[in-house]
Amino acid sequence: MKGLILTCKHHDGFCLWPSAYTEHSVKHSPWRDGKGDVVREVSDACRRNGLGFGVYLSPWDRNHREYGRPEYLVYFRNQLRELLTRYGPLFEVWFDGANGGDGFYGGARETRRIDATVYYDWSTTWQIVRDLQPMACMFSDAGPDVRWVGNEAGRAGETCWATSNRADFAPGKADQGRLNRGDRPGTDWVPAECDVSIRPGWFYHAKEDDRVKTAKELVDLYYASVGRGGSFLLNLPPDRRGRIPDRDVASLREFRRILDATFTKNLAQGAKVSASNARSNDPGFGPQNAIDGKPSTYWATDDVITTPELILDLGEVKTFNVIRLREYLPLGQRVEAFGLDQWQDGKWAEFARPRASAPAGSCGPGRSPPRRFA
Repeated sequence: MKGLILTCKHHDGFCLWPSAYTEHSVKHSPWRDGKGDVVREVSDACRRNGLGFGVYLSPWDRNHREYGRPEYLVYFRNQLRELLTRYGPLFEVWFDGANGGDGFYGGARETRRIDATVYYDWSTTWQIVRDLQPMACMFSDAGPDVRWVGNEAGRAGETCWATSNRADFAPGKADQGRLNRGDRPGTDWVPAECDVSIRPGWFYHAKEDDRVKTAKELVDLYYASVGRGGSFLLNLPPDRRGRIPDRDVASLREFRRILDATFTKNLAQGAKVSASNARSNDPGFGPQNAIDGKPSTYWATDDVITTPELILDLGEVKTFNVIRLREYLPLGQRVEAFGLDQWQDGKWAEFARPRASAPAGSCGPGRSPPRRFA
């Protein structure tokens, strides 16, 4: 786990920090005698443990009397400024795409609809984040930095480009198929984030204690998200103690153990490596860079070479079930597919190929995201 995003205000409008702009918050809770600040405690805990901290602020508010009117935008942005200025550096700001519907709206108990493409004036809201937290990535259907993957199952498309034509999207306006696969070519670099809950729903229910995702299910989701070039956002709902339930913790620990056991030993290290082409015959782009373990070096070919081969001689027969391949992403995504061959009975035999073209950065059991690797 690299960071934690706290749901500071969900659609019900209740604020987990003592906001100056509403009475609907922890300051009127018996918890900590009304003096508590959940956002403060969680953000401080993240700093102590070396985790990035991010915030989720729901654009929809089923409690506020002015939702759907211009006055609500003033309120929403005031609360956003509180979160951006009180809790230190943020690595992500998460904007949900759920907008409008039935609610209480200051006692009105009615349904309110809004045009999500214009109501929030997102360009102005995003600029507030840029001004106050310039290093934070913003998430929504349209990014601008990280996009929704198009489902809440935690799975990127087997073809999942980090590029997207962002002008076609707005928070709350989603073409789920395109979000899942990205756009090739795309005008903007907006990689996918794959959100899913460890439980059937997003909140804790004791009746679901026997339906927590197993460690093996989490590993499968890891391959379908991180393994396809996205990020993996796993929802962990606290129970009535305010803690992650014990069953969930046990599943998470086993998940970590499996990943450690899988990736601890790199069988490619120490192999003899050769390639059908290296850019300008320059050792700085040579095939050895593909296995040196350094993220700053890479193997590259001449521009006219579009189906190069990289050959690894492992020295002896070795068994494995996961292949991890990466592109040098500062130069973008350019590889459209990989194929994997093994030397068998005196000839090359393909043993893995994705069902469809997939970008680099893929990993998974028995398959990898035609460059030829052998």
